[in-house]
Amino acid sequence: MMNEVTKIEPTSQAIFESERCYVRRFAESDLDAFVDYRNNVEWMKYQSFKGYSRKEYKEILLKETTLESGAQFAIVRKADQTLIGDVFIKKEDTIFWIGYTVSPSFKRQGYASEVVQTMVEWIQQQGDYQIMAGVAKENSASIELLRKLQFKQVDDEDGELFFQLSKPALGII
Repeated sequence: MMNEVTKIEPTSQAIFESERCYVRRFAESDLDAFVDYRNNVEWMKYQSFKGYSRKEYKEILLKETTLESGAQFAIVRKADQTLIGDVFIKKEDTIFWIGYTVSPSFKRQGYASEVVQTMVEWIQQQGDYQIMAGVAKENSASIELLRKLQFKQVDDEDGELFFQLSKPALGII
């Protein structure tokens, strides 16, 4: 299990899906919306993956990748096929690291909670892994979300809090 390389399916296929959204690889048609919210300085103040040109994002998001190298995926709203955010997943030995961003146009509508819950369930289906997330100390909305989903703070380092899922999260929402 630890030395397997996890292949990512082609762009058109959902990796996992929630009631209102699905998560898939990025397509070139996602780039304009992605650049709009990722380069919103105020909205992205707690994120490190920001400030690139469209060309740089294209090179990063559209290349072949594995979960072991870390991968960014598109969150797409089923109702209208709109890109509403993205998730990051990285598999390191027995740990899955997760990250998530919802565009400010879709904030406070439950999308982050719904998608992160589904992402946790998907990871749990992959095997017995710890699930971890790092969050800026000032990012109260993200901290609140992780706590709601039963993550517990396990470390505090250089302005970043580290959370680990403390118990099975299946069906807690």
